[in-house]
Amino acid sequence: MLVQTKALVLHTLKYNDNSLIAHCYTKALGKQSFLLKGILSSKKGKIRKAHFQPLSLLDIHFQHKNKGGLNFIKELKVDPPYQSIYTAIEKNTIALFLAEVLYKSLQQEDADPLLFEYLENALLWLDTHDEIANFHLLFLVKLTQFLGFYPFVEQEDSPYFSLMSGCFTSSPPNEKFIDGPPAQHLKELLGTNFASSSLPKLNQHSRRELLEALVYYYELHLHGFSSPKSLPILHQIFA
Repeated sequence: MLVQTKALVLHTLKYNDNSLIAHCYTKALGKQSFLLKGILSSKKGKIRKAHFQPLSLLDIHFQHKNKGGLNFIKELKVDPPYQSIYTAIEKNTIALFLAEVLYKSLQQEDADPLLFEYLENALLWLDTHDEIANFHLLFLVKLTQFLGFYPFVEQEDSPYFSLMSGCFTSSPPNEKFIDGPPAQHLKELLGTNFASSSLPKLNQHSRRELLEALVYYYELHLHGFSSPKSLPILHQIFA
């Protein structure tokens, strides 16, 4: 079956001496894997390694194998090309981190067009704005809506947030929780979207504390999820 769809590059892996396997999240068919034969040795081919940078947005035509396995891309174009994500070091570091998070999080081949639209719109926002130090925090919080463990807000005025149950409580829960500034900043993010005039202001310590709590929250709620290897680099860039 020939498929045309938008796709988001999540991860690439070298295969043999001159090929790559690219894992992408597609709008039409969810997570798909592609064999890019000879791409590392081809200098004039229409499909190039540069097209498969982390979180690159593509428009692709490919032959889909209904029984799974590796697909083959027939045509592609970058749509749209980013203006700043790969040239600004802070944005590029965020892109590397979020690509790793998404690769670990999006395991199913089921299509979710609303999730794809969220990812696309969020990345285009990142590409066109400058105040992005806390972008990845809001991105992770909003992503949980699609992954099935968005924080419960019925008791949002309560000071404790249980990372296990995903809800705010009036007294310290028995399991792992956050309180104080991290819990307050989480509440602020729950009431924010990318269309807001600005993201909540967090200092270096608060940003790091909340980010580590969110990564642990993902670990608790996603089977097989582990802390991204790029996390220390992200901490360093925003130190």
